[in-house]
Amino acid sequence: MFSYKNTTSELSESGTETAIIPVGATEQFGPFLPMHLDSLIAEKYAEAYGKALNAYVLPVLPFNTSEEHAGFKGTVTVSPNVLTAMLEEIMINLSRQGFKKFVLCSGHGGSYWEAAFIKHFNYKYSDLLLIHAHHNHQAWEKAMAAAQFDELNELHGGLLSVCTALWLCPELVHLEPMGSDIPIESRKYADFMGWEKLTSDGCWGHYEPGIHTPEELAEKGKIFWTSFIDNKCAGLKEVLEESYRLKNLTRKRNPYHE
Repeated sequence: MFSYKNTTSELSESGTETAIIPVGATEQFGPFLPMHLDSLIAEKYAEAYGKALNAYVLPVLPFNTSEEHAGFKGTVTVSPNVLTAMLEEIMINLSRQGFKKFVLCSGHGGSYWEAAFIKHFNYKYSDLLLIHAHHNHQAWEKAMAAAQFDELNELHGGLLSVCTALWLCPELVHLEPMGSDIPIESRKYADFMGWEKLTSDGCWGHYEPGIHTPEELAEKGKIFWTSFIDNKCAGLKEVLEESYRLKNLTRKRNPYHE
């Protein structure tokens, strides 16, 4: 694995043609958790993918499409057009240096732009490949089972978020009651408005202190994310290489290159 902490000569001598592009977020996680959890998660993804692919790992971009959280002070949201334009610029710049394969990893569950952007990028640039690591569709369920999160009903800022923060940045966590049970019928509105309209404090889920020790919660966070990321890494190299091979079987005319 290589990163911006390596020298340019080390990167040149490696011969790697693959770059990992991590995108985090700066957004509220309820009243008592720090706002950079998605960036820390994206960093974990990128490091694991970089090791699996012997790739160049870029720094985490700390902003995302966080419109649903923008009513909470400190959240930063950018439009999908601005975000994807910047990502495209980054990859085209790297392609001029010999990079041909890219893996995009977003730590933010609300990155709805991701699939459309990947599809369009691959159509637009016939000589480059951009993929995500969503090929193991049972990864989330396996991680939930491994961490014994039985019947966890949350989207954001609940028990899993507390466990994640206690694993990744325990010194920033305030263990206070937060969140509430959100009616299941409210999920139909979650993509259409800010969550200050639907939640009491930004948490879609809840946390009550005293059931587990902080150490137990941190261990649950570690088990969950380690399992999830391991499952996403499994077979990733094969998916990347086979996708690149298939894309280069036949070069058809592309109007973007005429």
